[in-house]
Amino acid sequence: MRRTLIFSGIVMLLAVVALWYYSKDQKKEKIMQLYTEVKRGKFEILVTVTGELQAEHSVRIMAPTELRSRNLRFSQIKIQDLIPEGTVVDSGDYVALLDRSDASNRLKDMLDELEQDQSNLMKTRLDTTMQLRGLRDQLINLQYAVEEAQIILEQSKFEPPATIRQAKINLDKAERALDQARKNYFLKVKQAEADMKEAEFNLKKQQRRVQEMENVISKFEIHAPGSGMIIYEKEWGGEKRKVGSMISPWDLTVATLPDMSSMISKTYVNEIDISKVEKGQMVRIGVDAFPEKKYTGVVYEVANIGEQLPNTDAKVFEVSIKVDGSDPILRPAMTTSNQIITASFDSALFIPLESVFVEDSIPYVYKKSGLKQVVLLGPENENEVIVEKGLKEGEKILLNLPDNSEKYSLAGEELIPVIKERTRQKKLKEEKRKRDEEMKRTARKNARNIQVQRGSQDTPSSGGSRSDVIKKEK
Repeated sequence: MRRTLIFSGIVMLLAVVALWYYSKDQKKEKIMQLYTEVKRGKFEILVTVTGELQAEHSVRIMAPTELRSRNLRFSQIKIQDLIPEGTVVDSGDYVALLDRSDASNRLKDMLDELEQDQSNLMKTRLDTTMQLRGLRDQLINLQYAVEEAQIILEQSKFEPPATIRQAKINLDKAERALDQARKNYFLKVKQAEADMKEAEFNLKKQQRRVQEMENVISKFEIHAPGSGMIIYEKEWGGEKRKVGSMISPWDLTVATLPDMSSMISKTYVNEIDISKVEKGQMVRIGVDAFPEKKYTGVVYEVANIGEQLPNTDAKVFEVSIKVDGSDPILRPAMTTSNQIITASFDSALFIPLESVFVEDSIPYVYKKSGLKQVVLLGPENENEVIVEKGLKEGEKILLNLPDNSEKYSLAGEELIPVIKERTRQKKLKEEKRKRDEEMKRTARKNARNIQVQRGSQDTPSSGGSRSDVIKKEK
């Protein structure tokens, strides 16, 4: 009985294994027979990207432009308070407050420096007055000495020649001393004028700095320049302005008041697809918040220079898409799905991409007739590719690689030189595009460096000489 059960179990196990192998072979055979037909019809090439809605026109709400002043030399200012995003405001309404603590401390230091400059001016005025008074008294005394020497010389005309000679020498010495004193007085007057101008220059400069600082601090409370809905500006990292964010003198925008009547979708296209995108192309637009809504638009701006987004290695190009018409439900910052129609063919011959195989950069397909057909391909979209030569409408081709692929006869060899030449031209075109982009990037970098150098040359040096300061004041 036990042997019978064991034998029955073995038989059943063998049957299951045989059934499994049989079904596997059948499935494999079924997969090998997957065919598709070469179709003709409308063919669209799409670049699908995600974007974000923005108003085409908006009014910027900015921190004081005086923060860019070279006299004040602000680096960054913290946002102390903000009203909630989406708040509808009227012109003049309160929007934000910048932290005054650092600016107030700097103003206190400036006032101390101003007081010191006032004292320096007073001291310089007193010192030069006393010094010049002493020099004038010295000139008077030397004038008297010359007159005395002249009288002595006149009275010695009946004296011996040696006495007369000595009197002439004494007169000459007195006149030379007077002449040197006059020249010294002239130089001291010039020096005193320079000292006074320098002291006055430093005082006026510090007064301007104090006035600028007081003026900019009074503008740390930011108000709306017009009416609309508050939308906060995005920072470089992608986050929106919030309490605690830092305002840079070179990026003063705190928020915007968008014009909702005209919207755009701002998106980024990777460098592989950017060559397909051109200004004026039609776009199908969907909004994630309203999936039932469909919109149309047009590409109206394509960046010439690529950029690298934060936390990514991919090079992308900014593309702006203008949304046709207006819809009151659309709001800035909504996510959009954009299908850019880069090309459209009313009657094209096309096949699925998975039916195309490549060997040594030469594309081909397997035909049901048993041929390994070389094909000349045209543009492609995400799923299909246009066939320019090598196939006819209605022909059946395999979707996957057959096991007996080596038995298929090669056809269409005359297309191989054409394919290779197209590949070469495409490579040259891509290399040229990259060179042009690199040249533009280098030109922009050089232009920025020149601006920085000019800016540093225009900035007065704190260690300049007295004559330099006076020349600049003149």
